[in-house]
Amino acid sequence: MRTDSSPGTLPAREHLPAGDAGTPVLDVVIPVYNEEKDLQPCVLRLHDHLKRTFPYAFRITIADNASTDTTPQVARRLEAEIPEVRAFRLEQKGRGRALRTVWSASDAPILAYMDVDLSTDLNALLPLVAPLISGHSDLAIGSRLSRSSRVVRGAKREFISRTYNLILRGSLQARFSDAQCGFKAIRRDVAQVLLPLIEDTGWFFDTEMLVLAERAGLRIHEVPVDWVDDPDSTVHIVKTATDDLKGVWRVGRALATGSLSLDRLTRPFGDDPRDREIKDVPKGLARQLVGFCVVGGLSTLFYLLLYSGFRVFTGSQIANALALLVSAIANTAANRRLTFGVRGRGGAVRHQAQGLVVFGIGLALTSGSLAALNAASSDPGHSTELAVLIAANLAATVLRFLLFRAWVFPDRRDADATVGASHTPAHHSSSPTYSTVGAGSMAQPGHRGPLPQRPVTQSAPHHPFDTTQFRAGEAADGNWRDVTMQLQPVRPHDTDSRDLR
Repeated sequence: MRTDSSPGTLPAREHLPAGDAGTPVLDVVIPVYNEEKDLQPCVLRLHDHLKRTFPYAFRITIADNASTDTTPQVARRLEAEIPEVRAFRLEQKGRGRALRTVWSASDAPILAYMDVDLSTDLNALLPLVAPLISGHSDLAIGSRLSRSSRVVRGAKREFISRTYNLILRGSLQARFSDAQCGFKAIRRDVAQVLLPLIEDTGWFFDTEMLVLAERAGLRIHEVPVDWVDDPDSTVHIVKTATDDLKGVWRVGRALATGSLSLDRLTRPFGDDPRDREIKDVPKGLARQLVGFCVVGGLSTLFYLLLYSGFRVFTGSQIANALALLVSAIANTAANRRLTFGVRGRGGAVRHQAQGLVVFGIGLALTSGSLAALNAASSDPGHSTELAVLIAANLAATVLRFLLFRAWVFPDRRDADATVGASHTPAHHSSSPTYSTVGAGSMAQPGHRGPLPQRPVTQSAPHHPFDTTQFRAGEAADGNWRDVTMQLQPVRPHDTDSRDLR
């Protein structure tokens, strides 16, 4: 996959600032549908756990997707009684729709969600979000299939879960172990770019999010969890499985055709500005060589089949030119997508034009070889022609790779380093700090603030999900005003005596 700079390319991950801003660091979303019985015990238990164990300010958001029982009334009552609880109502069903809408509108830098039955042990919540707070990872998921997880559930659900993950591994080359566990978290800066790429609004939302993030090269942290199955779960297994398989087909087709703009999700090499200044770092040469060889081998077989077919009704030179032209177009398209990771249609015509120039060089080599063979022998055998063409194609292949890498598909990350340098915070001789620019205050550089503790009193709690201000789904459509705190990391200077690296 290319890492060309684009307007949506993610910046380097940073540790969240240690300040006392009023914005919650964590927003835990609980999507619900007709959960009037389980909602209150769930929220009370989760709130008590976070109060006792979580060192940052937090929020619990109840996302009611079109419940028809008394769930909305229960949610509003909890909102009125507990300052850290917010209630949000959507008029359409779909867990994915609820998560996308609430996450898009949230101002918290870390976004999480969990199922209302709290099947997952809450002791895994802090390990889940810690890698995101520290800047180590982009997403985090709870895994019931890890070796150290302890899971209590029936054989039927166990079989379905493991089968589904095998399907994901076989069809979408997924490397994460558990796509369906309702216990996940994501950094808000990642969500802002990733959520618009996700089409599903139901149960496949999780899987699609993880597959796209993994294909884009984002870091997914897995946490082993203890999990006890809820025997009263209302999930329709057959319908959910059918929808999931349809989603697998849709995402697989989109990835195969390169119709997803995953370059928007790439991270720069090295999250420390000093790492980006390293010169002559290998840029995927080994992977490109493997991909080029595979494409080249298949192209050679395709070329030989075409040559043999054209040779039946035309001379060797014309058959060679036609076969090489068709295979060259296919070879350029395959290398563009598979070897050098260029997605989408942008620049495709220019790449094909440059590929035809490379094709001309290959044609000169192979045609010259055939001319030399015909000069040496008046009637060479077909097998001899093929042997000479194979040797000529090997020489042309080496030259083609060099031209593809240096001219047709050059690596643009040198330019990215220049772009990234313009965003690199200035080095200071003071101690390493993180400053927070909020809506109402500015932390002074050099000030090492305390961890953002929960406010003791909240006379007028901020309500980011006031349904009187926007319609359901408006945030998912991209119309919600960005109220995120601007995080401005201030790194230690390279010559800082306390920096022992």
